[in-house]
Amino acid sequence: MTVTTDDGIRLWARRSGGAGDPLVLCHGGPGLWDMFGDVAELLADVTPVIRWDQRGCGRSQRCDGPWTSQRFVADLDAVRRHFGPARMAVLGHSWGAQLALSYTLAHPDRVSTLVYVAGTGIGPDTDWHPGYRHGFRTRLADHPERLARWQELTDRAERTEDEERERAVLQWSVEFEDRDGALEPARRMADPWFGINHACGRALNEERERTWGTPELATACRALDVPVLIVDGARDIRPRAAVDSLAEALPHVRRVTLPDAGHQPWAEDPEGFRTAVASAL
Repeated sequence: MTVTTDDGIRLWARRSGGAGDPLVLCHGGPGLWDMFGDVAELLADVTPVIRWDQRGCGRSQRCDGPWTSQRFVADLDAVRRHFGPARMAVLGHSWGAQLALSYTLAHPDRVSTLVYVAGTGIGPDTDWHPGYRHGFRTRLADHPERLARWQELTDRAERTEDEERERAVLQWSVEFEDRDGALEPARRMADPWFGINHACGRALNEERERTWGTPELATACRALDVPVLIVDGARDIRPRAAVDSLAEALPHVRRVTLPDAGHQPWAEDPEGFRTAVASAL
């Protein structure tokens, strides 16, 4: 199914499940695509689900942006309008958690519940990025050949699509606690492979560095009159303490930490994740 934005960009979207107000899923990245097929199946008897690929990414129309959170918030609202609900629950993962929070702050009357999964809080990147970089190299170094190959691919000025995919699989493998078996779920994330939109990723990451961690953002969160569920995986290499900044600011928040899960908690603790999300909805 195609959703057309107000500036004419076509977005891939798919709805599954029965009648009722849907849960709209916002994938991570930025610059990636929807990988929530297993989440939709996990929640099939809980809620209708809408999945979509963000602008210029995955199955959506390739374009030159604009790559701003304001534009992506407008795109998410185009998805809502296309499928019809006046209000919707929104679940965002990683960068998608930031997008879902931004949308909820912009349009609180259109969100019934926000589910914030594996985000990095509302503080500056210094709250979490040094810890993430350390955890990334530490986990990848569990298999020195993987670290060496990732570094070799990263250092190349140009990569083929096959090399891009290989590098992504190596990078995503750090997100899984089973180090010996981590390549298998990372390869599933890359199948199908649509190519990473690096321009999109760079622009939105640079925007976050400039605009996140401000007193104004914390003030807006303190005034948010929408119920929020924060779901963490305790084994995420992004320091979970960074999310305290968000949890402490929100007036209507509940937090669930899954002790044996990492950055994709539905993959490593599906029942715990399903139970948490179902309780919020």
